[in-house]
Amino acid sequence: MKTSRPIGIFDSGMGGLTVVKEITRILPQEDIVYFGDTARVPYGPKSEETVIRFSIENILFLLKYNVKLIVVACNTASSVALPTLKKHFKIPLLGVIEPGAEKAVGITKNRKVGVIGTKTTIKSGAYKRNIKENAADVNVYSASCPLFVPLVEEGWFNHPITKKIAYEYLDPLKAKGIDSVVLGCTHYPLLKPVIRQVLGKNVALIDSAKQVAQQSRLILEQNNLIRKRNKSQVAKVRFFVSDEPENFARQGSKFLGVPLHDVRKVSNV
Repeated sequence: MKTSRPIGIFDSGMGGLTVVKEITRILPQEDIVYFGDTARVPYGPKSEETVIRFSIENILFLLKYNVKLIVVACNTASSVALPTLKKHFKIPLLGVIEPGAEKAVGITKNRKVGVIGTKTTIKSGAYKRNIKENAADVNVYSASCPLFVPLVEEGWFNHPITKKIAYEYLDPLKAKGIDSVVLGCTHYPLLKPVIRQVLGKNVALIDSAKQVAQQSRLILEQNNLIRKRNKSQVAKVRFFVSDEPENFARQGSKFLGVPLHDVRKVSNV
């Protein structure tokens, strides 16, 4: 049955688990297949051509599990690869850029929005472009934060070094007087306490995971792919990685708030 097929989600590492968490909350009846490309993380410093190639390989892996929707839960891949992916694959594809941009426009009061992300995401200008398309009067200030992903992958969420680096990256944005900032990488929500400490409590932190989950539900509804809820049936979430399943399970539990079991390593991506 088409409706019983799982949702596919991929990210360069474990950051996409923030999206998994929101989708399981909004669509608790849906099975999920998650792939984290931990052998090749981070995607941020890599060329656009490389990110596109990795993204195509990741989708081909998820298609083996007969998924009905694929969420590109990686801001770097969403910003540079999504247009190419949509040309090559017929399956519904959803990125994380547009939902985050729409939320930013809706939440800013002084029309000054910050965007933080990997080098490739910021260089692509995807967030700025999407925000401007929604509201031309919004001023967008961007900053690349290349060290945030490895710090999160290492589990250094509140480490003194992390705080030092956060101040280095974010002080210039704070000086611009922004009232909101888009966390333009799915790893960054784990650094919310540090980011909030630097920017202050009056700056709203926009995590696109919730908007992505809501958009996923809308796409499934439009395509008549919502799985009927059976109270006796427990939805399954399967996790695959390209390297270090033990570390993924250990650190990933901090994203989801529950232990991760049976994380499988695959080598044929």
